[in-house]
Amino acid sequence: MRAMARLLHTLRNPEDHDDTPTTAPRFLTFAAGASGSWQIDSIRSVVGESMPAASRLAAVAGTDTVTENVTWTLRGITSNERYVQRDEKAALVSRQEGLGRLASICAALIPIRKTAAWWALTQQDRREIFEEQSRHIAIGLKYRPAVARRQHHCRDLGLSEPFDFLTWFEYSPSATSAFEDLLQALRESAEWRFVDRECDVRLSRPLT
Repeated sequence: MRAMARLLHTLRNPEDHDDTPTTAPRFLTFAAGASGSWQIDSIRSVVGESMPAASRLAAVAGTDTVTENVTWTLRGITSNERYVQRDEKAALVSRQEGLGRLASICAALIPIRKTAAWWALTQQDRREIFEEQSRHIAIGLKYRPAVARRQHHCRDLGLSEPFDFLTWFEYSPSATSAFEDLLQALRESAEWRFVDRECDVRLSRPLT
């Protein structure tokens, strides 16, 4: 109930709440509607069905179901890095900077669903596609720390979730070109052949 109360307060009083936690909550709900500290600049489909238009986005920690005063919600949890070896994890951590940097007034929420063929593969086969073929980690390292990211897993919550992953990115206006290059490199990789739904939500907020 307290999580719901926090959400309703945020939606009604967005100026009172910084709803992009710099430390990762275990469970996060992205709630799009008329309120929230992030302005939604655009929502578009990259692959498959898009999502309804909304003007603002709030990111709220908690496990309660969010349904009031919102157009749509997406839920996910933070977890361990999948398909990443120890030395790769160390390299990623050494290059990553946290969310919530003052200059990072641009953001993107990229929800993705992968095909049944992807989930039918073994962990080893997915690792082969993820890094040996797609160079996913190497691509990510190239654009850190300019682009900060955090991934949320939806599939761990159940197969009824509309997406498998929600990736949140933050960056400064000067890093916009780098972010676009990052997305292009990922979308051209072998791994993206297994994506059957992807949306691209772009956001901004005033410089503080």
